[in-house]
Amino acid sequence: MKKRTIIALVFLIVFVIAFGYLSIYGVSYGIYDISVVNNIQRGLDLTGGVSTVYEAKDSNVENLDDKMDGAVEVFRNRLDKEGYTEATVVRQGENRIRVEIPINESTEITNPEEVIEFLGKPAKLEFKDPSGNIIMAGADIENAQAQRGEGDQYVVYFKLTGDGTTKFGEATSKLIGQTISIYLDDVAISEPKVNTAITGGSGVIEGGFTADSARQLAVQIESGALPIELQELEVRSISATLGEDALKNGVVAGIIGLVAVMIFMVVVYRLQGVVASMALVIYMLLMLFCLATIKGVQLSLPGVAGIILSIGMAVDANVIIFERMKEELLSGKTIDTSIKAGFRKAMLSIMDSNVTTLIAAVVLYLFGTGPIKGFAITLSIGIVLSMITAVVVTKYLLKALVSLGLTKPSLYANIKE
Repeated sequence: MKKRTIIALVFLIVFVIAFGYLSIYGVSYGIYDISVVNNIQRGLDLTGGVSTVYEAKDSNVENLDDKMDGAVEVFRNRLDKEGYTEATVVRQGENRIRVEIPINESTEITNPEEVIEFLGKPAKLEFKDPSGNIIMAGADIENAQAQRGEGDQYVVYFKLTGDGTTKFGEATSKLIGQTISIYLDDVAISEPKVNTAITGGSGVIEGGFTADSARQLAVQIESGALPIELQELEVRSISATLGEDALKNGVVAGIIGLVAVMIFMVVVYRLQGVVASMALVIYMLLMLFCLATIKGVQLSLPGVAGIILSIGMAVDANVIIFERMKEELLSGKTIDTSIKAGFRKAMLSIMDSNVTTLIAAVVLYLFGTGPIKGFAITLSIGIVLSMITAVVVTKYLLKALVSLGLTKPSLYANIKE
């Protein structure tokens, strides 16, 4: 038993060191460059991107102010759905909108023209009968998403609104054996044949889509067409709004804080502090992995603040557990029994504090924009990971130490034996 525990701990330590090296320095293998840190998408404030200004083609239209606000909302929805949560969309004067998007070597799309073209595209979707009459439009679609259809081809699945279901059901009932043409921005992209009446309120759009084009069409359908015609005035690159050293300084501050917390935990909680420190290191590596792999997460300075705050949450959970364990040890119980009781008694308090913070983070994400969303995302990920490491990893390491024979209460708390 002791031999297996030693092997497991050695394996865990080697894995943490290897993963840490891979995260920070990366590894090159032929044409492949494997690095966790380099795959983390960064926001405008850290690496810059592109800025574009749109202007209404006709400033004399009715309800201009409402339509410009609607255009801002469409831009914001499209960017959020594409994962650009750190982008900024603001009104300039009465008839202009400025959009700043973090596009650089850290983002999935590095060509500004691709994003700008997608962003300003009207996406006017229409379903027409053989006579050219409009059966329904994009507004009749409740939601849409890209999927793989028959023959492994990408299609856009859509669900209709109540009115859309009625319109489509009546039209397909009359057009059995005929075709319905689907137009995107007045260009026919698909002409499916109606084999039976479609009254279920859903369907698919085929049109030789790639994965990206199907996803973008789905996003454009869901976000709606622009309420006003806009023209592009300028496009230019922008530098990091907080300077190139902002990320480096933020990371240094995070490391200093992490080391200070570790020293405090070891001094106050002894062997338990060592265990908590190992759990914190594992937490940070898991956080880097999540930031690099979860689509739509862009790291900004507020995001760094969210990570550091979640470190405090992880430590707080460990402190509650260790204090409960100390109470059990002072009552004369064995270390093994104290570990079980400490975790059991601390769990309710840990769940309460973390769940309430997670609720606040979800509210910030739902109602916030830009950097606020970035902060909410990293905080949410951090809370979940901190609970896993503080509860699962810490408990495993403590039990491993006990199985190795480290059972003296004085090793875990300031207790006279």
